[in-house]
Amino acid sequence: MKLDMSDALQSVRAMGQGFVERLPYIVIALIVFALFSVVGRLVRSTMRHFAEKRRKHLSLGLVMGRLAHGLIVFIGLLIALVIALPGFQPAQLIQLLGISSVAIGFAFKDILQNFLAGILILLTEPFRIGDQIRVGEFEGTVEDIQTRATFIKTYDGRRIVIPNGNLFNQSVIVNTAYAERRFDYDVGVGYGDDVERARALILEAIKSVPDVLREPAPDVLVFELAGSTVNIRARWWVKPPRRADELQVRDAVLFAIKNTLTQNGIDLPFPTQQILFHDQTEASDGDRSRQREGWPAGQNEVPPPARLGLAVEQVARERESSQEFSNTSKDESRNHSSRDGSGA
Repeated sequence: MKLDMSDALQSVRAMGQGFVERLPYIVIALIVFALFSVVGRLVRSTMRHFAEKRRKHLSLGLVMGRLAHGLIVFIGLLIALVIALPGFQPAQLIQLLGISSVAIGFAFKDILQNFLAGILILLTEPFRIGDQIRVGEFEGTVEDIQTRATFIKTYDGRRIVIPNGNLFNQSVIVNTAYAERRFDYDVGVGYGDDVERARALILEAIKSVPDVLREPAPDVLVFELAGSTVNIRARWWVKPPRRADELQVRDAVLFAIKNTLTQNGIDLPFPTQQILFHDQTEASDGDRSRQREGWPAGQNEVPPPARLGLAVEQVARERESSQEFSNTSKDESRNHSSRDGSGA
């Protein structure tokens, strides 16, 4: 069978001739697309510069600049396709992708939700780039706010990407929303210590740290009467309230409190338990003046507390007396037996 290549070569020659004829249009289309790209970049840079100059809605200015750049580039792409392909119509692009309006709604539901949430976040600015926030279990510094998601850098050097829809629907704690922030820590002292003196020493220790603000002034409050300690809450203010500043000041404050209390003989007790020996009877049950369980008896006199050492000593005496009585009984029994034998 003889293969005729003339038709194939003629088709290739026609395609090459058509490409050469359309080459000027393709070049013009590329130039037009490049011009639109340059214009888009200029618009983005201008909007960014304007937002930085106004120092208001900076994140929104950045995002709107990106959107304007993308829109201009997309328009340039459509015009370039019309120039390069005379029969091309912009509507054909959507038909080519096979996407209808209903399909767009279903396919891009989450994207549109995140986009609208991102626009609202950028407009209202509950937080900005550089703020330190906490969202659920995530906490860190805001790196970037985009229309789809917000990027957070954690304190241990990881990146968290949170969809803007989640940020808009959840509670967000902004740690750096204000210039000053208060921190606190509970210190437990012994019940036998002078609480007022301990408070004064803790306050003195806090004020000795240079990074603690004088206004608002630090304060010390008796917070809780716990099982083993009297808990005193120390509170102080820091500026700026960033994570690194918090850790440095907390380290200095706790170090100063511990040293001050230890040097002045204030006890920082471990958790302890007190064991009470009940000596109540049916006659004394409920009568606090005749029992030694440790509860307050008001103005009535109470018996002295029972001591374990005295109880052990009393048991030893009783045992010793019992042993002596037993030995005495045995001696008397022997003597009596020996007398009975001699008489016989």
